[in-house]
Amino acid sequence: MKDEYDFTNAEQGKFYVPIEDIQAPIYLDQDVARFLSQKCSPDRLQTLVNDLLRKDIEIAQRVAI
Repeated sequence: MKDEYDFTNAEQGKFYVPIEDIQAPIYLDQDVARFLSQKCSPDRLQTLVNDLLRKDIEIAQRVAI
């Protein structure tokens, strides 16, 4: 077992990701996931959810004015 680590070829910041670029996973309730999966294929689920959320935001902004 080594007592020291060799950082000779290390690159500072190689795996750094700005906090703004980190996406937290979002978990849907089972009934919501089931409903949405009936409306689209699994590879389009993210697009569908984003579209629905954008429409909701747009409506909320119109109501707030």
